[in-house]
Amino acid sequence: MSETVVRVEREGAVGVITIDHPPANAISAAVIAGLREAITGAQPELRAAVITGAGGRFFSAGADITEFGSAGGEGTAAGQVLTLEMEAAPVALIAAVNGVALGGGCELAMACDLRVASTAARFGQPEINLGIIPGWGGTQRLPRLIGRTQAMPLLLSGEMVDAETALRLGLVSEVVPPEQLLERARALAEKLAAKAPLAVAATKRAVARGLDRPMDEALGVERQEFVTVFRSEDAAEGVRAFLEKRAPGWRGR
Repeated sequence: MSETVVRVEREGAVGVITIDHPPANAISAAVIAGLREAITGAQPELRAAVITGAGGRFFSAGADITEFGSAGGEGTAAGQVLTLEMEAAPVALIAAVNGVALGGGCELAMACDLRVASTAARFGQPEINLGIIPGWGGTQRLPRLIGRTQAMPLLLSGEMVDAETALRLGLVSEVVPPEQLLERARALAEKLAAKAPLAVAATKRAVARGLDRPMDEALGVERQEFVTVFRSEDAAEGVRAFLEKRAPGWRGR
């Protein structure tokens, strides 16, 4: 991983992954590679991670436009693979959106499990202003997260929304002052890292695989995941700990 574009700090089972690609934390091929390694390379020790941007102005201003000429479909595919791997990762991922999150930056945040925003955050999919469309899931995840009625004006206008509007739309779950952002995101990560890791991973899979299926099929997905985790050692430990009125000791098996 190139330490100049992606930095990783670990404390126990929680990691903080920082995009550090000045001036706007644009997502280049090196950033994509760094994020993929940061998310997958530390497993199974890592159980939750915060993804944020360096500095106070940008979470990420989007794909590195200097690479547009050579990237084409290959670059689009690489970004899509990254977001799919984020959703499939067994660790809980929390986006701490510290500033502007446009285009690929917004798409990166949407691929996380939770999104916490600074009051300074701004969100948008401005690709239409360049005569193109989102390529890393914007046309698919945004309507799934906030509904088609709310998503289409943003996708077709390319306009940005502020943090409070993002909260109202359901794009983020919390808005906090800038100085509290990382502290709050870390607290959420620590809370999720303390949960049974197999159950966290199964919950993510059930949501990702079942969300857009008919209800009977989606319940089948849930049932498969339930049966798998119910047979685990962690599930037995969870029941014992509950009956013995003590904190469980998860082992991830």
